Amino acid sequence: MTGAFSGWLEAVAGDAEVAARLSEARALDDMLRVEAAYARALGRTGQVPEALAEETAEAIAEFVPDRARLAQEAARDGMPVPPLVRQLKAALPPRLHKALHAGLTSQDVMDTGLVLALKDLLVLFEARLGGLGEQLDALEARFGAAPLMARTRMQAALPVAMRDRIALWSRPLVAQRARLDALRPRLLLLQLGGPVGTRGSFGEGADAIARTMAAELGLDAPGTAWHTDRSALAELGGWLSMVTGSLGKMGHDLALMAQQGVGTARLAGGGASSAMAHKVNPVGAEILMSLARFNAVQLSGLHLALEHEQERSGAAWTLEWLILPPMLIATGAALGRAAALLEAVEALGEGASGG
Repeated sequence: MTGAFSGWLEAVAGDAEVAARLSEARALDDMLRVEAAYARALGRTGQVPEALAEETAEAIAEFVPDRARLAQEAARDGMPVPPLVRQLKAALPPRLHKALHAGLTSQDVMDTGLVLALKDLLVLFEARLGGLGEQLDALEARFGAAPLMARTRMQAALPVAMRDRIALWSRPLVAQRARLDALRPRLLLLQLGGPVGTRGSFGEGADAIARTMAAELGLDAPGTAWHTDRSALAELGGWLSMVTGSLGKMGHDLALMAQQGVGTARLAGGGASSAMAHKVNPVGAEILMSLARFNAVQLSGLHLALEHEQERSGAAWTLEWLILPPMLIATGAALGRAAALLEAVEALGEGASGG
């Protein structure tokens, strides 16, 4: 997983913190964490001597992969785990190999590594949502009593107070935090299925291995593998799109309110025009609208990736890798841009433009 944007586009619509958590280096660290946790679980459940398992786990944790060679070989294998395991086996003495990856499959390593990244990112997103809620509360306290003409279907409707529109921005964000709480138990799960998802390669100790691994990694241990059931990831995609959609609505409203001739919002800063010096474009609001639409478009692709034929799909799985990281980055960018936009609000309500 890598960042979706670079250069000026990253500055406009990216999120460095989210992209860094999804970087190749961090993803490989996550995969090595999974391999080390598996080695320890084999020892703690009596599959191999515990001292040997611990030595293997420590060696895995200290291993630094050759990323350039791994990338070359991953192009052939279609994924990074086979070359990563080959490098590990070449680096670790043969006596440790019985606790190294034996019984695992690439999907166990990559899916669990992804979940480790998602766990961190959801904490970040939740914190940013909370910060936006506080900013909106502050705006309500400053401008809530200001008069505002409500508009339905882009036409003047009836007078309301500014707090009524701010509430339209706040309520969905509260709902998204509640949805996130409900999603976590379905999403933050260990993946352990073995080559065909039946856990047969782990023998009678499969469930104990899963519980031990999950406890070390801070995840929940489902009773079965979810390797072909990607519904929780699709649900995550829906949540990401709802978050950016909610923020896009707020940005759209503020762009319209700041429009010349309407003047119910005054925003500090803004973007310059290369041809018209008098213009101050509501760039922050526009980017929120664009990010909302971006995630909405990606969501259909993530739903296409639900179709994992038979016991494993290479095509659907790869599609998921291509789509989900940019959606996560776009969501981080929208949350950051929304905070900056709310910070730029100088006045709200009728006469806010000062004209």
